[in-house]
Amino acid sequence: MSIFRTIAMFVYLFGYMIVHYGVLRRAERALAAGDMDTVEQIINKHIPHWSRGILKVTGARLVVEGQENIPKDGPCVFVGNHRSYYDIPLLLASLDKPHGILAKEELEKIPLLNRWMKLLGCVFVQRDDLRASVRALNDATAIVESGKSFVIFPEGTRYKGEEGGAGEFKAGAFRIAVKTGAPVVPVAISGARGLFEAHGNRATPGSIHIRILPPIRTAGMSKAEQKQLPEAVRQTILAQL
Repeated sequence: MSIFRTIAMFVYLFGYMIVHYGVLRRAERALAAGDMDTVEQIINKHIPHWSRGILKVTGARLVVEGQENIPKDGPCVFVGNHRSYYDIPLLLASLDKPHGILAKEELEKIPLLNRWMKLLGCVFVQRDDLRASVRALNDATAIVESGKSFVIFPEGTRYKGEEGGAGEFKAGAFRIAVKTGAPVVPVAISGARGLFEAHGNRATPGSIHIRILPPIRTAGMSKAEQKQLPEAVRQTILAQL
């Protein structure tokens, strides 16, 4: 059955974007005209619907806790642990609404998906190019400064160790929050890798838990607190996995 679920996932993933190509073009025209209300309406309707559909066809059951911890009075930087390809659609489906994500450059090469991600405000990063990485972080900082929340996976790549672990949280991602004074909202994701990568990249039914944790204020942080922030957030997430 897992092979059929996997095929169904890819058929749905691209089929949705093909069927709704006209919607994509309407959103792109609205973006070009500066009509951000229309862009936001389309994004807020279609991207969570697409993301939940991926979970549904693969038999993944999503349990979300802590949505009340998302700040209502301004943008924040969501910081999550990263173990699975599922993580991006998971956060697009489980936060208050879909937000831009700092994503690896390979995703920018996938037809249709790259256009939806650009509409969403995703920033693509070349992980092996320091200057390009700095530019990407500056672009993400500008998005938060404009009043929009943003999603970061500070490990920079998927963690392939045992369930309950996480890789090093790199400091660069946290500079976005510190520079803008936006709070950091830790997000603990557990169970995703066990439904795909652990089965040889075959979709398997099961439960995924998302825990949105209380925000951490960055405004007024001392230099010492800023330095400790990545590891402090990592330990906060580890305690929930």
